[in-house]
Amino acid sequence: MIKPAALYARVSSDRQKENHTIASQVAALTQYAEMNGYVVPPEWQFQDDGYSGATLVRPGLEALRDLAAGGQIETVLIYSPDRLSRKYAYQVLLVEELARCGVDLIFLRAPSGATAEDQLLVQFQGMIAEYERAQIAERSRRGKRHRAQQGSINVLSGAPYGYRYVKKTDTSAAYYEVVESEAEVVRFIFDAYTRQGLSLGAIAGVLNQREVPTRTRQSRWERPTLWRMLHNPAYAGRAFYGKTELRPRRRITRRLRQRGLCSRDSSFRERPRQEWIEIPVPALVSEAIFALAQEQFEKNKRFSPRRTLEPSLLQGLLVCQRCGYGLYRASTRTSQRTIHYYRCLGRDGYRHLKGAVCDNKPIRQEQLDAVVWQEIVRLLEDPSLLQAELDRRLQAAQITDPLKRREDALRRDQARLTKSMERLLTGYQENLITLEELRCRMPELRKQQRAIEAELQSLEMTAVDQTRNLRLVETLAQFRTRLCARGNVLEVTERQRVVRLLVQEILVGRDNITIRHSIPMPASSPDSNDGVRSSHQPPEPNTGPSYLLRSHGQHARDNVSRFGPASIRFPRSRLLASIVESRSLDATSGGPVM
Repeated sequence: MIKPAALYARVSSDRQKENHTIASQVAALTQYAEMNGYVVPPEWQFQDDGYSGATLVRPGLEALRDLAAGGQIETVLIYSPDRLSRKYAYQVLLVEELARCGVDLIFLRAPSGATAEDQLLVQFQGMIAEYERAQIAERSRRGKRHRAQQGSINVLSGAPYGYRYVKKTDTSAAYYEVVESEAEVVRFIFDAYTRQGLSLGAIAGVLNQREVPTRTRQSRWERPTLWRMLHNPAYAGRAFYGKTELRPRRRITRRLRQRGLCSRDSSFRERPRQEWIEIPVPALVSEAIFALAQEQFEKNKRFSPRRTLEPSLLQGLLVCQRCGYGLYRASTRTSQRTIHYYRCLGRDGYRHLKGAVCDNKPIRQEQLDAVVWQEIVRLLEDPSLLQAELDRRLQAAQITDPLKRREDALRRDQARLTKSMERLLTGYQENLITLEELRCRMPELRKQQRAIEAELQSLEMTAVDQTRNLRLVETLAQFRTRLCARGNVLEVTERQRVVRLLVQEILVGRDNITIRHSIPMPASSPDSNDGVRSSHQPPEPNTGPSYLLRSHGQHARDNVSRFGPASIRFPRSRLLASIVESRSLDATSGGPVM
């Protein structure tokens, strides 16, 4: 009597696929079917290659369940219960579902009887399989974490663009080898984004126009690829393990629906920064350049024009001192012209549930822009401030070099490899090792030696770049000369670049305005009744026609309290001539100059 049956086989890892364990399962099931009189058509041989037993979303299993629900099969042959599922609850669910459809389930590595004892043993096997899976996962996680803490490269998923992953051998550990042709492309991307100011789309266009090959050599350069490269700390010499973790998915996006992946209920999320484990790798760019790239990303978020039709000088820099919201540009039209204001978002009642949260009044755009620009030009006219800051940073870079420790470690590894190669040659000369052993072990040591030499050369270039970037005195002097000559005729976008290089934020209060810039100023000494004045006195402003920054404002001059070596505070409601005279300094420290 012919008994139709279907078989199901599953493996969960690529290594099992390479070792053909699924083929051995199919062979064992086919042999059992022939010996017991079962007929298994080729289309009823369901296989799931590389699918975990902890999920029910498997193509072969779905097809088997659909076939059983249609009443077309009577028997299903499976090698063992853990091939059906690694979770006991899923095993029970599938067994009951197939039983309701009138399908007999036969496991080759399980009791074949239908007694209560046999069923209990099968259930025990399912629970043990689930325990083994949890045990293997936990051991693997702990083992990888321990290897990452030891600085092993093996735990990383793969080498990014610019590196080549070299597997471990009996004599050496795995490591990243720098691919110089790709490393030059990485340096160009960082340089174009940080120094040349190109956007990601423009950089991708340049690379595609020059026909620079990607890692796969089959695709084009795209903006998401460049975004990931510029955010990858491995290019600064610090790869990280454990950056992401698997968590339940928050929502199903349209792209997932179009790709048919709506059944996935999990996604990778970034873990807290303090839980990352750092692994040193060869650096392709300096820490300073990588930090500049991250700073540029933050600036792009802050200063993105979005739907701005006409740029303004202080866009993205104004912050309300009373409520903390930003200020945006608004306008009102008279019979003769349009007047532009900077208005606090907290004043707009429709933006907040309980109405307006701030009563800070709008401020005229053209007057505030003129005052801030005048202050910035005045700061740049004094060469002693920039000279002192550059000297301080150059001295700090020479004393505390963050790359010195990495260079010392590489020098030690280089000396160790040289001694190992010398010992091998000595052993061959004294007939302690054969020529075949020498040929097997020497190429690996030479590869590591070339990788260390390439990284040392990269560190030397980084140190030269840092010294060259810090020596900017002559360049800044020329820039100040050009700025004084053309400061009044520059376009708004050009002034924006200068202001955003120096100004961190501008606090707009009810009665005063504070400019927080990134040029530290000398310590101040009390010499007036209005508060604390700087010992360094900038040139006095040219007295011109005076006007109010805001109409209907308060005209009482407030007492100026102590402010920063990187701040300038002046009354908001005074005339323009009085605004510059009432400056004082903030106690906050300054940031980077450029």
